[in-house]
Amino acid sequence: MKKLIVLFVLTCTVYLNAQQDAWVYLADKPNESTALANPLTILSQKALDRKALHNVAIDSRDVPVELSYINQIKNTAGITVMAKSKWFNALHVRGTETDINALLNLSFVSSIYFADTSLNAKQENVKGSYVEAETLITFNYGNASNQVTMLNVDFLHDLDYTGQGVTIAVIDAGFPNVNTMSAFQRLRDNGNLLDGYDFVDRTSDVYASTSSSHGTMVLSTMAGYLLNQYVGTAPDASYYLFRTEDATSENPVEESYWVEAVEKADSLGVNIINTSLGYTTYDNPNYSYTTADMDGNTAFITKGANIAFEKGLLLVNSAGNSGSSSWGIVGAPADAAGVLSIGAVDASQNYAYFSSRGNATQPTQKPDVVAQGQSSAVINENNNLVSVSGTSFSSPIMAGAIACLWQKDLSKTNAEIMQIVRESASQYTSPDYFLGYGIPDFSTAYDLLTVEKNTLNSTVYPNPTQGLFYIKIPSDGSVVNVAIYSVLGDLVYKNNLDIANEVNISNLSKGVYIAVISTSSSRKTIKIIKS
Repeated sequence: MKKLIVLFVLTCTVYLNAQQDAWVYLADKPNESTALANPLTILSQKALDRKALHNVAIDSRDVPVELSYINQIKNTAGITVMAKSKWFNALHVRGTETDINALLNLSFVSSIYFADTSLNAKQENVKGSYVEAETLITFNYGNASNQVTMLNVDFLHDLDYTGQGVTIAVIDAGFPNVNTMSAFQRLRDNGNLLDGYDFVDRTSDVYASTSSSHGTMVLSTMAGYLLNQYVGTAPDASYYLFRTEDATSENPVEESYWVEAVEKADSLGVNIINTSLGYTTYDNPNYSYTTADMDGNTAFITKGANIAFEKGLLLVNSAGNSGSSSWGIVGAPADAAGVLSIGAVDASQNYAYFSSRGNATQPTQKPDVVAQGQSSAVINENNNLVSVSGTSFSSPIMAGAIACLWQKDLSKTNAEIMQIVRESASQYTSPDYFLGYGIPDFSTAYDLLTVEKNTLNSTVYPNPTQGLFYIKIPSDGSVVNVAIYSVLGDLVYKNNLDIANEVNISNLSKGVYIAVISTSSSRKTIKIIKS
């Protein structure tokens, strides 16, 4: 965060130059039909395989923004194109209000939305939850022992689930020295440091920016490895690194960079995205959000996160560090229903005073779960073991743990894995705005993932259903418990079945639901489609 005097200077500069940020929405994608007919021209084979496995449709949002449109706007006097989004079919531009509004004269521009809400009939904007450092096989976890064992991630590692085969994209503020530090030597030697891109400076050299080493420390909690000194939660996962945060200023273009990076991650077949960033207020106060805007669907970045969830990505995001400030609550995009938002506890599993809280504004329980974020052990850009605090570190600690769990069964959807993590947590039956569902136990999560025994033989029919379906009941007379969840993790139906095996969900909206069917000794999870 910048000193107050710097903020004043930057704000005055914005006003003097009269530069504005806006999203320019485009009317169409001329090559849409051709692209969708040849999906390998727009998505990698890994991305196609992941979408097929989880029945995720390939649609117009996967088609890139029309290049001729981009070039025409780029060549318009007074306009700078800062970022693009295929999901929104939009460009983030910068220029004067007059020059930006003039873009409406282009036939392919359908609408313009300014980051300064006063310039629109309606609006949205951004910035917030980031972190700050404080100072300071059979794995020997060393300094990382407490944050790993708190979640029982060591249980998964002992079973040889260390993230192998799972791909994580880390979206952050800077990754200096990741390509040279000994803490990531194992990652590099195993070929698991895949690639990266700096969306702020528009360069493939994601290690060049030294304005922040935040991403380096975040990555260390998952991928760091120093023999007998430190082991991250997912040391054998594969990683893409994307820089979208400009640490020198706060501007809504960072939202657009983030969406662009997530779209890239989706096209590469990434499974999990960790974001230790958040957006609430900006240098230009006209761009800033209010707490009422943290409703899960207002911020541009939040809307992008919800699309990413639809696309099958599992997004893990820091809840924010505003718990002790006047802001108080979870920021964007952690407010999104499709995001697993991670709060922080201390080494003794108590609520960390700075961890942003949930509230009734958000459509789902926030935060979702928590991990150690106060006095977390990380490795800094100088290859030194240090202690830092912030939800920026509880988030990747959790993301790495989830990668190890998902490795067990990649056929599970993002929604199913998120629900299992919630169910395994310490206060699942009594969540609150401080710890959410609590501290997950990945030993319990493993059991929830695997205890789907044939003895239950819980066949569901018909599926898809128009509202009424039946469950085959075990012949031993066991009472069967049926719990049905929405894809956002909300419990929408619960009942015990004994003689009658009929379930009626006619009152629910059309869509996909997760049914957890269990007896005292067995359990099965089945996807239910309400048509």
